[in-house]
This record gives sequence, C-alpha cells and structure tokens, in this order.
Amino acid sequence: MSPSLHETDHGTPRRDSEVEVTLEIDGQPVTVPQGTSVMRAAVEAGVHVPKLCATDSLEPFGSCRLCLVEVEGRRGYPASCTTPVEPGMKVRTQSPKLQDLRKGVMELYISDHPLDCLTCSANGRCELQDMAGVTGLREVRYGVGGQHGGAHHLDSPKDESNPYFSYDPSKCIVCNRCVRACEETQGTFALTISGRGFESRVSPGQDQAFMDSECVSCGACVEACPTATLQEKSVIRLGQPEHAVLTTCAYCGVGCGFKAEMKGSEVVRMVPWKDGAANEGHACIKGRFAWGYATHADRITTPMIRRRITDPWQVVGWDEAIAYAAGEFRRLQAAHGRDAVGGITSSRCTNEETYLVQKLVRAGFGNNNVDTCARVCHSPTGYGLKQTLGESAGTQTFRSVAQADVVVVMGANPTDGHPVFASRLKRRLREGAQLVVIDPRRIDLVKSPHVQAAEHLALRPGTNVAMVTALAHVVVTEGLVDEAYVAQRCDDKSFREWRAFVARPENAPEATEAVTGVPAAAVRAAARLYATGRSDGTAATLADFVARHGRRPNAAIYYGLGVTEHSQGSTTVMGIANLAMATGNVGREGVGVNPLRGQNNVQGSCDMGSFPHELPGYRHVSDATTRALFEEAWQVTLQPEPGLRIPNMFDAALAGRFKGLYCQGEDIVQSDPNTQHVAAALMAMECIVVQDLFLNETARYAHVFLPGSSFLEKDGTFTNAERRISRVRKVMPPKAGLADWEVTVKLANALGCPMDYASPRAVMDEIARLTPSFHGVSYDKLDRLGSLQWPCNEAAPEGTPTMHVDHFVRGKGRFIITQYIATDEKVTRRFPLILTTGRTLSQYNVGAQTRRTENLRWHAEDRLEIHPHDAEERGIRDGDWVGVASRAGETVLRATLTDRVQPGVVYTTFHFPESGANVITTDNSDWATNCPEYKVTAVQVMPVMQPSEWQQDYGRFRAVQDALLAQRRPRERDEAVPAK
Repeated sequence: MSPSLHETDHGTPRRDSEVEVTLEIDGQPVTVPQGTSVMRAAVEAGVHVPKLCATDSLEPFGSCRLCLVEVEGRRGYPASCTTPVEPGMKVRTQSPKLQDLRKGVMELYISDHPLDCLTCSANGRCELQDMAGVTGLREVRYGVGGQHGGAHHLDSPKDESNPYFSYDPSKCIVCNRCVRACEETQGTFALTISGRGFESRVSPGQDQAFMDSECVSCGACVEACPTATLQEKSVIRLGQPEHAVLTTCAYCGVGCGFKAEMKGSEVVRMVPWKDGAANEGHACIKGRFAWGYATHADRITTPMIRRRITDPWQVVGWDEAIAYAAGEFRRLQAAHGRDAVGGITSSRCTNEETYLVQKLVRAGFGNNNVDTCARVCHSPTGYGLKQTLGESAGTQTFRSVAQADVVVVMGANPTDGHPVFASRLKRRLREGAQLVVIDPRRIDLVKSPHVQAAEHLALRPGTNVAMVTALAHVVVTEGLVDEAYVAQRCDDKSFREWRAFVARPENAPEATEAVTGVPAAAVRAAARLYATGRSDGTAATLADFVARHGRRPNAAIYYGLGVTEHSQGSTTVMGIANLAMATGNVGREGVGVNPLRGQNNVQGSCDMGSFPHELPGYRHVSDATTRALFEEAWQVTLQPEPGLRIPNMFDAALAGRFKGLYCQGEDIVQSDPNTQHVAAALMAMECIVVQDLFLNETARYAHVFLPGSSFLEKDGTFTNAERRISRVRKVMPPKAGLADWEVTVKLANALGCPMDYASPRAVMDEIARLTPSFHGVSYDKLDRLGSLQWPCNEAAPEGTPTMHVDHFVRGKGRFIITQYIATDEKVTRRFPLILTTGRTLSQYNVGAQTRRTENLRWHAEDRLEIHPHDAEERGIRDGDWVGVASRAGETVLRATLTDRVQPGVVYTTFHFPESGANVITTDNSDWATNCPEYKVTAVQVMPVMQPSEWQQDYGRFRAVQDALLAQRRPRERDEAVPAK
C-alpha cells in the first residue's frame, strides 16, 4: 500500500454532529455536519481556499488572513477557517478583491523571508512557496531580503541543538502552528511566541535552545510547520522523499501508524499517519525519530556458530547455521528426552513470526515448552481479565478516553511509557475530566502544564491489592454500586461473596492506611470520584448526576507494569475488574479496564499461542477439540499437557533436564530478574540459538546466532494494547538476506517439521482459519480498513472496538475475592529501602534499539532516584556513585536526589545492561503466572568508589564484543550470504 506523500489537508478538524447543514460554495451545494468550518466545507466541495496558519490537526486560529472569503449578505471578508457553516449560506472563494487581499498578505510574508527556494530543504513541500504561486504573487514592493533597508529577521541564528531537527527562525512566518501543536496535540506547552509585533518569534523558552527546553521531541511542531523553519535533519541531508509506505511503529503497545517516506530503499523520515486509528497523526520521539538503529553498524548480518561459549564466533552461511542448530536440538532430545528443549517468542516480532515459532516448538520439538516476554510483564493481565471478564485483553479503544469523566491511572507512567496515549489523556483532562493517580512515585501526570491530578495515592510498593480493596470498600459501604448493572450483567453469588468481603472493617481505608501509607481521606475521595464523578460524592450526588445526564459518570482505569509486576499482580488485575463491574464501568465508550502494554506486539504474542498452556486464541492445550483442529492442519500429534514457563526452563536447566533453547528477539539476560540466576541457567544449557539484530546480553551464552530483521524489513501485522491489528510493511530488503519468518521456516524444515508458506499473508490466512477471534482477518481487509480490532469474525466482520457491550465474554461477570497478602520481599535493617523500576521517555525496554540512536542525548545512563532525606542519612550527594545491594546481588549507579520518590523508596530504569538493574531484582513472582516482582526489591544504598563485580565482568564482555565487531566489519561484504 503506497500512500500519497501529500495528503489532503482540510484546514480544520472534522466535526461530528447528527445535524447536517447545506450551503453553497462557488455555486456548488455541499452538505456537512453542523459546526464544520467554511474552509473544510470548501475542501469537501473540491475547492481549496489558500491558507497558512490552518491545518486539520489543529483548531482554527485565523491569523494568516489568507483564507478570507466573501459571504452573501455579510459585510467584510471573514476567515473561512474560523467561520462555521450556516444553512443556506452562499460563499464565494474567488474574486478580484479577494485576490488583491491575499496577494498583499503574501507580499508582506515574502518581504521578510529568505529567497533561497532552490536550495531550501523544504523546496517542493513548502506551503509558503505553494501559496505564493496560488495567490499569483510576482513582485514584492517592500525590502525583500533586507535589500532596501528596514528591519528584518534574515540573520537570525539557527538552533541546531536538537539532533533530529533544525530550527531556522529566519524562515519563521509566526503562524503559531508549532506552538498550537505543542499545546493541542502533544500537551507539553514547551513552545511560545516571544516578543510582540514585528519582534514576535517562536521560542522554546527564555533564551533557551530546544535541547535545554521542556520540548520532548515528539515532532508535532516539525510536522505542523508550513515552511523550513522546523525541519528534520534527515530531510536536510537526504532531500525530499519520492515515495511512502504505510507501516506500524515497533516500539510501545500504542501501535502508531506511520508513513515511511523513502528514497529508494532508504528512509528519509517517519511521519505519523493521519488516518492511523491508534495515533491519528501524532507520535513520540522514539517512533518519529529513533529508527536509525535499523542501519546501525552494530547490526549482525551473517549467521555465526560456536561449539562452546568460550570459543570465538565463526561466520557461516545460512544453510550451515540452520543445519547445525537443528542437529543440536535433535541430539539433545535424543539424549535427554523430548522436553529437553524449548523456545521463546518475541513481542517485537510480528504475529506471523510469533505464530511460526510456537508452531515450531509444538510441531517441531513435539512439546509445549514455549513462552514469551509477556510472562515477565503482562501475564497477570491475561489471567486476571480471563477469570473476571472472560477475555485476556483490554476493553476499549484509545480514542475512548475522550468520553471519560474520570480516569484512574494505576502503576503506569503514560507520558514516558505510552506518550501518544498520554497526549490523548492530557487533552481530555484539559477539557475537564478528573484524574486519580495511584503510584508510589510522583509521575508527570500528577502535576504538569494545565494538568493536575485530583488525587495522588502514593502507596507503598507492594500494597496494590490492599489499595484496590479499600477503594471497593468505599463503593460498597457508601451505596455507590450500580445495582442494576450488577444484577443484569454479573454472577450474583460471586458478587454477594465479594460485597461481604470488601465491606469488612479490616478492608476500610482507615484500616489499610497503615499498610498502604495513604491517608484514608484521600482513598475515600478517590473512590467517590471514580464512582460519582466528584471527590465529595455520595449516593445522592450520584443520583443527581444520573438524573441530569441520563447515565452514571464514565470512569476508566488504565494500568501498567506497576500493577502486574508484583507477587499479587493477578490479584490486583482482578481487583480492578471487580471495581469496574461494581460501578458499571465496562461495556461502553469512556470506561473500561485498559492495560497499557509495554512492547509493540506483546498483545499479539499472547494472541498467537505463546504461552505453554494455550494454543492460538487462548484455548487450553488440554482441550481435545482445539488440539484436533491444529493436529489436522499441522499433520502432527500435539501434547495435551502444558509445557515449561520461562522460569521453569531456568530451573530445569540448572537441574540438568533442559538443554536447548531457541530465543527469538528477546534478551532474557538483561530483561529477566535475578540476572545471575538466568546466566547460570543458560550456562547449563548445551545449545542456545539467539535470533536478534545485535549481539545482545543473551548472546554471551549462545552457540548459534541467527541475524534478525528490523520492523523496516518485515511484512506482517502487530496487535497493540487495544487489540488493534495493523499492517507492518517492508520498506527495505532484510540486511541479512532473510526475514525472521523465513529463518523460522528454514529451521522448522530442517527439524523435519514441514512449513511451506509463500509469504506472511499465507501465515495470516492460516491463523484466521484456525483462530475464532481472527476468522475475519485478512490482509485485503486490513488494507481496505486500515486496521481491525479482534474479535473479528462472522459476528463482527469489521472488528470489535469495545468489548463486553451487552454481556461479558464469559457470560456473567465474575467477582473474585482479593485478599491482601504481603510480599515475602520485606525491608529489614540490612535492606531498609524498597527499589522499584520503570522506563523513561527516550529509551525503550532493554535499550537495544534506542541506545543505538541519538536518544542517548536525553538519557545516557540509568540512574537511581533517591529522596533527599534518605540520601542525607547515607552521605549521598546528587551525582554520586552508589552501590545498590539486595539479597540477589549488587550493582553501582549514579544517584539523583529527588522528591519524586517518597522516603524509603528508590527508583531506577533498566535500559542499559551495564547498570545491572536486574542483577539486584529477585526471583519472587506472581502467584498465578510467575510474572516477576520487579517493583518490590528490598535494598541498601551506600556511596561507593568502584563498579560492582557484574559491571566489571560486563565491561570485559563488551571489550570482546567490540573487538569482534571491529574484526568482522571489513570482511562482512565478502562473507555475507546472499538471500535464497
């Protein structure tokens, strides 16, 4: 699918209204929704009114005065962008007078603008240039380029501080589009217009460069700029693109649609797709700019093997590497049994690639020893939502938040982890929605420009269940349950048992305050706000709201890894679902239970059957009917018993029972907890096959390295956190000659498991045929509709935006008792602080991609955030090196003193392997799913003078890797194996 490089700009946003208005523009009748601007109506009629300050991603502003029109019966010349349509209105967009007015306006713009069009980086895509042509401007009577004296801005210095875009104020026409994009689209309010009159100019802050300002480099200002004032440096360097390909971002679970704008097979820039349903033309720094890793010199593009992990790597061809890996897996199974090997699928790979890996394990290895990174992030979501609502996924679209009256964000940091969704959320909060933040740390949403949480429940790490149950106690005991909804939609027996449980005095906010550390009054205010729309709400308040609006307040819960990565992660998810059902907040727009998934295809990896107990579509391997379906399709006999989870694989390896692993696109050494335990397990194995872009930390223990392909080299689909299936399209050939799906097919065939697919399209056809929730999915339909949300089948041929509308998937919603059980990980005199972890905006997950981009300019190392009180007690100053020790291990980080964390809590990110963040996390895990308890680790922090043993070992490893890469790079051209 090749979209146009120049999409139609309607000038002002679309308006939704059931009332339609008919008017006449240049003699043509046009009918549009009420509230539509004259400018947009004109475009609908095929008439393009000249404009500069107007664009359809921003509210009308009316400053440029180019879009003037004449309206019959009205004096003057109104701006078409700010004039709404009226019934019977007759508009004229062209006349001699309008031509003179527009030409005069353009003459003033050009008089203070460089006349370097031929050498300008925006040449061919400059709206100012276009409008000069449209208005017929042929001469300028004023001091063009300062030729005839007078003040001008042509010598204004450029700001080149941002690594991704340039700011040239000499070309600024002060249209305000960048400022408005920063406010309306992004919600950061980093830009302003400084000065007045002729001295007006865009500024990122008082005497500040872009890199020193509050700018988050989302690119909204660059996309909005109509000239070369704000321009991508890649465009300045490479020139304008000549074609575009639609694809989907490979970073977080928002799943933004992008146009990869290309020159041949080289990416010039990534532009957020206006029709992308998940992002609607917005992006963040990672998706917009951090794609250079795909062509980074560290990419490994030839297969390698070695007999022992102490041996040097040997570069080999694809056939030899595949044959060696298959031979080793067969040898290990012959010697140690069928269950001695397994595989790990990737949440960064496509649905089709993930499906093939789990098929290889089940049909090729003959066991169910397959797992995925969702094990260590959102497996409690799958379990908890399945038990309560009947489906292992979120309930809404991201767009749904625009209908919310109250939003609860729990254990998530959207501005850093899911920034495009955060921009949607902030927009809704500026419109008047109320916010509750439940998080140990003061995230940006607690207070930022034009956004302030009504309540911040800064609970102690590990006490989520007590908090959720206390909120439910208030709802139940204060008469705020939606009794009619519960009676109609939910299981009565489980509800009565749950109601009695949460109503107990020990679950009251006053009783749990000693556990959570949150004042009871704040908990009660938050519960009332969620249930009634007001923090002082009562049953009477709620009844008044219902009487006035004909409905209860719409309240939505969004949560992240701060909920799931706990020993009671599954219990908290069930508690959230209980709360939503009790208040009737499931099954319509503006409500719901919404997990914010971390990686681009973590939802898809679960959908495709990556768990050891489930086949694609979340059907248990013990179900004979389901197994028979796949057995007939794959021509094999499948095992009815669940296989090993990732932590079980490690334990079995240390016990000598698990010997081989195929690991595609996951760096388990860096991402999984208790690094030294993981490393010991991998060292106990005899054949580890790593398939990835780079020699990652897991590759230290690998015997076979198979080069992977980036998202720019793939065809297939990703599924985002809202169950949205979107196409990923190849924009360049795989650097290693094979795409990931082709590698898996070759390995399967070498194992004697026949796979004969002509393309990823054929794989999706098989997925759709065998998976009920995907029965209606096809590439043709995705191309036609842009994306689909599963379930997509005979009952919902164009997908399901909102789940559980009339009834829950499981039938009656099931309430589950959520008894708080304190984690085994407790503070002691030896380890008196609690460490919790998270992400930052500019880096992603284990950093393998973003560390190989200019994003390092924003976050070049993981740091330990510590409260000034705790730092003072230990003699720690800001920037000091500190040792962080736990029961599992120790590492060294630089300290940042901040009151964003509460006393007794420290925080760090985990984007850099040398930080060793997971060296100190323990192997405590969720009771139901084995999801690690990353968010609660008892530690001690003290000043140090040298790195930890882990970091010294890592430094030696990096030196060996760098030497290997330096030796291989000159030979790579000769040794590269051509595509087959």
